[in-house]
Amino acid sequence: MLTAIGVIIIMKQLPHAIGYDVDNEGDFFFIEKGEGHNTFSSIIDAINYSHPGAILVTVVSLLILIAFNKITFLKNLKVIPGALIAVLAGIAINEIFRVTGSDMIIQQEHLVNLPVPDSMEAFRRQFTFPDFSAMMRPDVWVVAVTIAVVASIETLLCVEASDKLDPLKRYTNTNTELFAQGTGNILSGLIGGLPMTSVIVRTSANINSGGRTKTATIAHGVFLLIAVLSIPALLNKIPLASLAAVLLMIGFKLASPKVFRHMWDNGRYQFVPFIVTVLAVVFTDLLKGVAIGLVVSIFYILRANLKLAYFFRKEEYQDGETITIKLAQEVSFLNKAAIKQTLSQLPERCRVEIDASDTFYIDYDVQQLIKDFLHTGSVEKNIRVQLTGFKDAYSVQSVPSHVTVQ
Repeated sequence: MLTAIGVIIIMKQLPHAIGYDVDNEGDFFFIEKGEGHNTFSSIIDAINYSHPGAILVTVVSLLILIAFNKITFLKNLKVIPGALIAVLAGIAINEIFRVTGSDMIIQQEHLVNLPVPDSMEAFRRQFTFPDFSAMMRPDVWVVAVTIAVVASIETLLCVEASDKLDPLKRYTNTNTELFAQGTGNILSGLIGGLPMTSVIVRTSANINSGGRTKTATIAHGVFLLIAVLSIPALLNKIPLASLAAVLLMIGFKLASPKVFRHMWDNGRYQFVPFIVTVLAVVFTDLLKGVAIGLVVSIFYILRANLKLAYFFRKEEYQDGETITIKLAQEVSFLNKAAIKQTLSQLPERCRVEIDASDTFYIDYDVQQLIKDFLHTGSVEKNIRVQLTGFKDAYSVQSVPSHVTVQ
């Protein structure tokens, strides 16, 4: 799913990067507005009507972002993010075009377009307060429930993806996440705002910028609010080409060729569901694509997964004994939750043997779960771990000192 989102970001930002896009920024659907209009036709249209000024801004912005990713001094310069420099450079280039009267100037339709109120009354008119009489209409409830269900599912998918990106390997409390989203959507609706959901783009950008705690998310919102209220005229000078360059870098990180190569090396059990999910998400939408990918994954699993995923010797634990978790021949992603619960319930300062001697397939997500347990969960509980029979394909590399491998 992450890779598919990266591909979509790249495809959707290419028209903005070369200066022509009739579709709204932020539209992630393959079928776009207009009869016969889709992502590919948008890219072709953009090539036919490309703008040299926007292309120059995109190239300069990309060079700045690459420099901040490759040059050690700039990588360590956390105070000034590369994305901010890229955006400021885009503004400066277009202002030079404007002052010199160049034909390469980027017009307002391809710049950020925020409302700029000229009075308090104009500012107040930006908000729309609810008409509570509409709560008695059945069609309003149908739309509300549909939005709530779809937004909740997309949030849960993005939470799962975000946890994989977290360098500290933490797990999000999904109940808290959904409660916060519901509360936020209620407050947003009271002032005429749009429904919101978790999205991987901002999460990825936050992590890449060094965000580690909830404060980063809150600061994000606060800074956006301050900027929109105080400097909307300046924000309206930002070329969409500069923002496209930033998003192209994010998309490339999510859909790096290394990811495709890695999944190919993992064999068909991983690659076929992976590539089907990528194509389905790109050519339909997030929910349909993930559903199609799940169907393909389940088909492969049901073909071979005829045994229990693992055996856990559960008799009462005595100090000094070794708890054995015996993995079966097939361990699929459907077993991830059960294995995760088992590992989380292990007593402190115990000894655990995870035995994969008879295993010939371990799902990638389960491999990651075991790795996270070795590096984080077992350390927190002072658990000594022995890995037995893990083959090269499933070996947990760079194991900590409290882990032995046989």
